[in-house]
Amino acid sequence: MRPDEWDDVAALIHHSTNTWYREHLNRELFGPDVSACRVFPEVYEALDPGCCLVAVQSGTGRLCGSCFYHPRETHWALGIMNAIPEVRGAAKALLAEITRLADEAGLPLRLVSSAAHLDSFSLYSRAGFVPVRVYQDMFLQVPAEGMDVGTRPELVSKVRPAKPEDVPAIVALEEELVRIRREKDYRFFIENVQGIWSTLVVESIDGKLDGFLGSVAHPGSRLIGPGVSRNTDTALALIWSQLDIHHRGHGVVWLAPADATELVHACYRLGARNCELHLAQVRGGSTDHRGLIFPTFMPETG
Repeated sequence: MRPDEWDDVAALIHHSTNTWYREHLNRELFGPDVSACRVFPEVYEALDPGCCLVAVQSGTGRLCGSCFYHPRETHWALGIMNAIPEVRGAAKALLAEITRLADEAGLPLRLVSSAAHLDSFSLYSRAGFVPVRVYQDMFLQVPAEGMDVGTRPELVSKVRPAKPEDVPAIVALEEELVRIRREKDYRFFIENVQGIWSTLVVESIDGKLDGFLGSVAHPGSRLIGPGVSRNTDTALALIWSQLDIHHRGHGVVWLAPADATELVHACYRLGARNCELHLAQVRGGSTDHRGLIFPTFMPETG
């Protein structure tokens, strides 16, 4: 992707994603403002310059597909992929090139994709991706006045904003529980040059981190994640705090591990409802993990 193609890629993401969601799930993922989808090239080029491939139609020169990817210390992550339906093979060609690059680097490739998009699932499955976890997309419209204090978890008193000096502990906790490292992401969030990120942490009695959770607040993406937690109480306190501090008056989505029954039911009690299912998939790597994992689509670096 060239810098002069940011608007074209944003328009492709907006059009192809909304078209699929209208046809299959009777809703749109993005609002009417196409420019809101510039968040993808803006954020991803700041994080990983030059790590977006585009497919161009032979003869016409028309942009017909795009895919971001994210090289990290322990793995590569596949970001948002889009292709127009009129041109067959664009997504397959993009994926083939990114899997080739990851294989050359000798690292596994990870992604989170919609369980409802069977064509997408088939594309990834044929390329060697294996589903390892199921996530329930939880949606909540947060009241303008904030969360109901009657639902406030006890551990909220232990939640605080992350500081730059927390980055080593954040990285170490994710590596301990999930077996991946992505240090520059957390420095990027906490520096927050773009003014759209927030990261919260919870410390245990001995001063070690029990969990952290980020979120993004942008017209093109309002999501909670990424984060990990050692236990349900910590996870719930982090989710509640993100909702109450950073998303008042807005609808927000987060991905809850489907097998974390206690957490899922606690989210229901907050008023959240399911809006979709997603699958974490891995190609060529370990799937071992502990604790609770909260992936996100902005940025898709885990």
